[in-house]
Amino acid sequence: METLLSPVILFFVLGAAAAFARSDLSIPEAIAKGLALYLMAAIGLKGGVQVSEAGFSTEMLAAAVAGLVLSIVIPLPVFFLLRRVGRLDAINAAAVAAHYGSVSVVTFVTGVEVLTTSGLPPAGYLVAVLAIMETPAIIVGLLLARGGMKSEGHGRADLLRETLLNGSVVLLLGSFMIGLVAGSDGFAPIAPVFETAFRGVLCLFLLDMGLVAARRIMESRSLTLRLAMLGVAFALVNGTIGVVVGAAIGLDVGSAAGLGILAASASYIAVPAAMRMALPEADAGLYLSMSLGVTFPFNIVAGIPLYTLLAQWIVSP
Repeated sequence: METLLSPVILFFVLGAAAAFARSDLSIPEAIAKGLALYLMAAIGLKGGVQVSEAGFSTEMLAAAVAGLVLSIVIPLPVFFLLRRVGRLDAINAAAVAAHYGSVSVVTFVTGVEVLTTSGLPPAGYLVAVLAIMETPAIIVGLLLARGGMKSEGHGRADLLRETLLNGSVVLLLGSFMIGLVAGSDGFAPIAPVFETAFRGVLCLFLLDMGLVAARRIMESRSLTLRLAMLGVAFALVNGTIGVVVGAAIGLDVGSAAGLGILAASASYIAVPAAMRMALPEADAGLYLSMSLGVTFPFNIVAGIPLYTLLAQWIVSP
């Protein structure tokens, strides 16, 4: 209940409620993009600083491998269920599956904030795990859709370059490396900008995300009740798997919950950009409605508290 009533979550609920009520409340796109850039830079910097203080470890390597495997494996059962239960064609099922194998930066940032506020801060190296998990699912999704063949007008080298140089990946990894090199002493002078203001900026960004998610649901013509239920089920099952894997490799409660949040999330930034280029025939309204309109709000409002409770129950019964 404390998590559900936190300002971070309530600002998201406010945005969604305003959109459903058809209010004209909005945040200019340029400002929303600036807020997103700030959040990615801040989480990357703080993660790098934490790793520089703790040092590299086998636990970090295990988490990175676990994240990579999850990103490769998750799209496979998602694709199968979308074909059999969701009744989607192969192209759209593959495009949606790629979103669920990848990750949502904003869901992760929100989860880290909620966990930290609850006294269960996840390890800083999960930022690097997040960056690792963004790309493999895209490749798996394309293999499912095209059998490994080249997409129309774009070779695999072009696609790999596009995904690896995606702005969110570059900023996350770049700011992580800066934090790693600078350490706590180097971070101290800029801490008022990237730490003190972090929660306030996150509240404003989630206000905008609430508006966008709700409006996406109202505008979608491809999203059926069956697909919406699958979007919630994917989050719950993948999040549970992530927490269990985190506990199995020896992560602490906060880090196991963080891995669960990564596994449960669905991309709505990096993967849509890649799918637009590689699978232009896929229905963008469908995969954005499922990832942004269904799974994202579910994780923000209910998923993060559930994965945290599960981690507490498994890791420290």
